[in-house]
Amino acid sequence: MTGEATVLLAAAAVPRDEAAQRLGVLFDAHHERLYRLARRLCRTADDARDLMQDTFLRAARHASRLPSGAPGEEAWLVRVMINICRDRWRQTASRARHEVAVATLHPLPSADPESAFIARSVVWHALNALSPRRRAVMVLYELEGVSIAAIARLLGVTQVTVRWHLSMGRRDMADTIRGKRMR
Repeated sequence: MTGEATVLLAAAAVPRDEAAQRLGVLFDAHHERLYRLARRLCRTADDARDLMQDTFLRAARHASRLPSGAPGEEAWLVRVMINICRDRWRQTASRARHEVAVATLHPLPSADPESAFIARSVVWHALNALSPRRRAVMVLYELEGVSIAAIARLLGVTQVTVRWHLSMGRRDMADTIRGKRMR
């Protein structure tokens, strides 16, 4: 029997009223402490309330994973809250990197928009001339700001291979821009 089937059977065994009642008791017991923590993690009270809501929604979705007993419940809820908050921070950082990359690739109109357009199209042409894996490494590292270790995990290769693709990708792009034929 798969883990998912076991969870579904366990969830079916607990009546909805009992699960809702347990969630209500859980909220009553821990909401003040969790809100104080959420308020310290978030800039605004609204963001803290959203974080609280997401935490208890996740608790409702995964009621079978909740440990029993107040200390275990609170620790589980705190861990869930921090994980949700980290996910939000990562999303914010990713969006900021993306905005910087877009601003770099598509800068505001300069004194000579024709030169900017030509430069941008030459770089995109050189990037498109790379092999798919090398292009993926270049985009992830140079534009998205992903670490070499993370790229290696994503692509299922070693960090040395990622560095090699970066080195070769930079060389190939430079050759393409200079008008030399890629190897």
